[in-house]
Amino acid sequence: MKTVTQRVQYASVTIDGQVKSKIGKGLLILVGIEDRDTQEDIEWLAKKITNLRIFDDENGVMNRSCIEVEGEILVVSQFTLQASTKKGNRPSYIKASKPDVAIPMYEAFCEEVGLQLGKPVQTGTFGADMKVELLNDGPVTILIDSQNKE
Repeated sequence: MKTVTQRVQYASVTIDGQVKSKIGKGLLILVGIEDRDTQEDIEWLAKKITNLRIFDDENGVMNRSCIEVEGEILVVSQFTLQASTKKGNRPSYIKASKPDVAIPMYEAFCEEVGLQLGKPVQTGTFGADMKVELLNDGPVTILIDSQNKE
């Protein structure tokens, strides 16, 4: 699984002109799933992301997690994170899981993030044409690939 995690002051997902989900201070997580991802990847990523110390403490130092600041989380599926740009100029999405694999993995990831956070997360709609709006705070943007554990 690949994720882009952004610290935000707010974020929302709009589908067909209607706001589906929105959060205040917290994290926007874009997630791309591939067939070799497992429950272990889900658990590792959920724990890693919810415990990332990327929120300021009382001294203005990034030393607090989303859990500690009682932040919110919005998770949006994004198969394009699995793009390969090795050949030519048209990205290949061959690594991205098909919906029959990706949807249950996405739902399990959202559930696990909610368990780690201690409250439900907000979500986009898998496969929908979504408009994602955010105010990146910092900016702070962290890329994580569960296959590399980096």
